[in-house]
Amino acid sequence: MLPVTGTFLPAFAAYYVLLNIRVSVHRVATNTMIGTDTSKKSSSDSKPKTSSSAEQELIVNARVHANFIENVPLALLVASVVELNGGNGKVIGTALASLLFFRIAHAEFGLRAERAMGWGRPLGYFGTLAWVFGMSTYAAWLVKGYWSW
Repeated sequence: MLPVTGTFLPAFAAYYVLLNIRVSVHRVATNTMIGTDTSKKSSSDSKPKTSSSAEQELIVNARVHANFIENVPLALLVASVVELNGGNGKVIGTALASLLFFRIAHAEFGLRAERAMGWGRPLGYFGTLAWVFGMSTYAAWLVKGYWSW
């Protein structure tokens, strides 16, 4: 019933897995299983466990992962609603490809850039907001006849 959205799910899932693994690897490497404060001292060692750059990397990876989780599920739900209500498959496919681009740009060329301020951050942020608004408007337009207005 959702062939276009279903086609894009593996790409979004693969990127989600990559983001998740990055956080897990940094958590294990810094022995920071909860939160992002890597400077806590262990009971058997008087030296801090990690440097501030390792903490910064954990913070960035955790935020990139969380930001994906904050935005993508709603967007995929919107795409599914559009598709279930007869939206044009080419429009949906193009939209989902652009959403994936926005999310990757935001993370890889935005938050993971120097000082977390790369070109991808505003592009990904505003692109995702416009995407959700535009596609949800398309979803509403597709069902306008239901309300008989």
